[in-house]
Amino acid sequence: MPPAKRDEDLVSALRRAGLAEVDAGSRRRAEYGADASNYRVIPQAVVFPREAADVLAALDVCRDRGVPLTARGAGTSIAGNAVGEGVVLDFSRHMNRVLAVDPGARTAVAEPGAVLDAISAAAAPYGLRFGPDPSTHARATIGGALGNNACGARALAYGRTADNTVELDVVTGAGVRLTARRLDREGLGAAGATAPRPAAELMAGLDTLVTSRLALIRTEFGRFTRQVSGYSMEHLLPERGADLAKFLVGTEGTLALLLQATVRLVEAPAHTAMAVLGYPGIADAADAVPGLLPHHPVALEGMSSRLVDVVRRRRGQAAVPGGLPRGDGWIFAETAGATEAEAVAAARRLAADGNSLDFTVVTGAEATALWRIREDGAGLGGRTPAGEPAWPGWEDSAVPPERLGPYLRELTSLMGEFGLDGLMYGHFGDGCLHVRIDFPLAARPPVFGEFLAAAAALAGRHGGSMSGEHGDGRARGALLHHMYSAPALETLAAVKHLFDPADVLNPGVIVRPRPVDADLRLPAATARLGALSFAYPEDRGDFATAVHRCVGVGKCRADGTGSGGVMCPSYLATRDEKDSTRGRARVLQELANGSLVKGGWRAPEIAESLDLCLSCKGCASDCPAGVDMATYKAEALYRRYRHRPRPAAHYALGWLPRWARLSARAPRLVNALLAIGPVAALAKRGGGIDPRRPLPRFATRTFRQWFSARAAAGAAAAGATGSVGSAAAGRPPVLLWVDTFTEHFSPEVGQAAVRVLEHAGYDVRLTGRPVCCGLTWLSTGQLDAAKARLTETLDALAPALEAGWPIVGLEPSCTAVLRGDLTELLPDDPRAVRAATATRTLAELLTATPGWTPPDLGGVHGVAQPHCHQHAVLGWDADAALLRAAGAEVRPVGGCCGLAGNFGVEKGHYEVSVAVAETALLPAVRQAAAGAVVLADGFSCRTQLTHLSPLPGTHLTQLLASRLPPEERPGTPDPTG
Repeated sequence: MPPAKRDEDLVSALRRAGLAEVDAGSRRRAEYGADASNYRVIPQAVVFPREAADVLAALDVCRDRGVPLTARGAGTSIAGNAVGEGVVLDFSRHMNRVLAVDPGARTAVAEPGAVLDAISAAAAPYGLRFGPDPSTHARATIGGALGNNACGARALAYGRTADNTVELDVVTGAGVRLTARRLDREGLGAAGATAPRPAAELMAGLDTLVTSRLALIRTEFGRFTRQVSGYSMEHLLPERGADLAKFLVGTEGTLALLLQATVRLVEAPAHTAMAVLGYPGIADAADAVPGLLPHHPVALEGMSSRLVDVVRRRRGQAAVPGGLPRGDGWIFAETAGATEAEAVAAARRLAADGNSLDFTVVTGAEATALWRIREDGAGLGGRTPAGEPAWPGWEDSAVPPERLGPYLRELTSLMGEFGLDGLMYGHFGDGCLHVRIDFPLAARPPVFGEFLAAAAALAGRHGGSMSGEHGDGRARGALLHHMYSAPALETLAAVKHLFDPADVLNPGVIVRPRPVDADLRLPAATARLGALSFAYPEDRGDFATAVHRCVGVGKCRADGTGSGGVMCPSYLATRDEKDSTRGRARVLQELANGSLVKGGWRAPEIAESLDLCLSCKGCASDCPAGVDMATYKAEALYRRYRHRPRPAAHYALGWLPRWARLSARAPRLVNALLAIGPVAALAKRGGGIDPRRPLPRFATRTFRQWFSARAAAGAAAAGATGSVGSAAAGRPPVLLWVDTFTEHFSPEVGQAAVRVLEHAGYDVRLTGRPVCCGLTWLSTGQLDAAKARLTETLDALAPALEAGWPIVGLEPSCTAVLRGDLTELLPDDPRAVRAATATRTLAELLTATPGWTPPDLGGVHGVAQPHCHQHAVLGWDADAALLRAAGAEVRPVGGCCGLAGNFGVEKGHYEVSVAVAETALLPAVRQAAAGAVVLADGFSCRTQLTHLSPLPGTHLTQLLASRLPPEERPGTPDPTG
């Protein structure tokens, strides 16, 4: 049967079975063709079950047709555990509820797709939480945690997921539904005797299997806590309570599908502290672990200085707390206490036994910052110190803790023999090591398999496990013979046959595994995509390399707005994988592959995937792997529409600076015409603008007109015409970058900026002629025009660059273009780097101005919406410092405003635009106290607030200028501005 007909028949069968959400489109299949591993396995269809009956129906269809079925949560599986060629069940979309919390029993009941943090949040009012905390806890699901036996940094205190599992409602691959729990005296055989016949037969067979192999199970399984590879047969031993629930944990969806879980909750420590111990190297840090374990730390993590160096390069020095102890390897040891003093004292006692070069004890924000480095390790480790891509595959091995130091040294030596490199860190207290390695997957794929075989043999010699918490999946299943005997492997196969005789559930994993170098994603990316517009300097100028930065850690699926994050606003609004940064990257990777997504840049899957991307650039800073979807979208739009007619919005909004300059000739007439209902409706329809969006009003006097008139009247010594000239009265010159939005829509912002800069002692200058950074052309993918605008910009900036003047931007998105996109689009123009280096935000300039004291903002309180591009490219730290120094109490809000330049104005985006605003911004504004100020430097942010909020947005310059001495206040703003 042809593949298309086969897939069509499967979808029809699933729908006849009552499944409402079945998707076999090529875009959807691309999104689910990979998890967080190196593997690419395209499914026939993706199903989004709403209840247990849907899961049972899907299983029946797959069993009848012999179609593989793979369970998936957040898709953060690093070993290829959550990809399959048949049907993929995504539990995270609908079956994601926390059903109950019992504080007395300290348990929670949850559906498979419930996020770990959601379980902890539901338990938090009772002082409880779910113990295991893998680094993906903000998006990983309980089904995935149970499937892989997730552990996390604090497993020393709270145990693995298996240790926190009480009862599981499951259906086996044979279609047998049962409740898995601890059987104790009943034992497997006795429990089966009282069960329904299918379950009884299963339990009897399992009892026979275990009873006949007691010696084997006792000697080969459960030798140390992080022996996760294979099946955890030790839990079926009578002395272990014959716990069927714990046994099923870590079976990676190969034996049964989870329908509901009852898990144990733990009491979070009242206070914690962190001892940071420095050692000559990371192996030396590992050597110290056995001496630290008697102190019973909550967590004992190892970290290489090379990983911390990557954080400094990626996020700046401020991202790493100062005062780290001497050394090139560190132990982060978390201790607990009833009071902070007790926790700190425990940390100091532990450190005293550490034989370290130096140590320090931290609490609060410093400890949180260090934990963030650890949690982002999987993404940050995706690049070696040399900038080469690094991959999972051997990121998760474990050995008994007393063997960790020698194992690390030999593994480092082995990597050197293969010419490989990677950043090491891990759960050293449990003997678990994480490292991503720069396997040459594209150039020399065989190296991957050869190294894994050698590394597996090494771990086996140290009595270790191929996996310490992520499971075997496709990466390590074929390596199990390095740690298990042939009879033990045959035992695993016998168990698989009992639960899933037709091999329907997640085939190719653990039992009868696929070769470790089969189905690799990167070697398949062979399509030639032609010349590119952006330079992609960190990806060797290659688009395929750039989009393969996404290794699937899925941080874009987590709501990070509470900690100031932005990524990914459209996913937070729709909760659809299609709208996550990862989902888009997967589709673009298929573009680079050229087999599933056909038609190149003009493929409909590309347009669908990128449609709801706001180009906010949040991923450029928030994604640990450095994915920059705004850049990829601009490139894709350019290639799609090059030499072709474009959507109307690209002409109406992409050419906004042109229309603004034309309107400036008769702004009152234009405003009057656009105020007429039918005329406005016609303009919106013709421009691809959503009818619910009010049209902006043009300023009746542009900023430059105001500035020239002021200069001509001798109101300030800023140069006769505002062009380049000698400094006035010894004041240092500063070039104020006048963007289109300030010039034509918000001149009052520019007026306030002039007053503030003059108050700070600067002589404010403008370019000799109006210029544009090309932002609107860039965001709509009109990159030839954007390059032309930027070249004109560099010409206009040349005198200021030669003179060494700072360039100050007021509109964050335009300022970010000068700091970032400029060098990417014009990499061969030496002036581009100079302009990027010279460009500052107003706050950056003012906080670095010697002797300047900001006006008193005491009594000012409210919230701030840092512009997404400022968050991603420029940073908001200087703004925060300036506001603190001035005495203001302003809380920054994470997330995006939702308008995002042209996005929220375009027809078809209104609902998502409003939903994005409702994620964080609008609730924060509604909760603000009376008299609150809402700081929003972005014109888009202020516009969105005007449309959706009773409180208007205020630019930082306006707030500062409002508190200047009377003689230095700006004039009354133009009411039409």
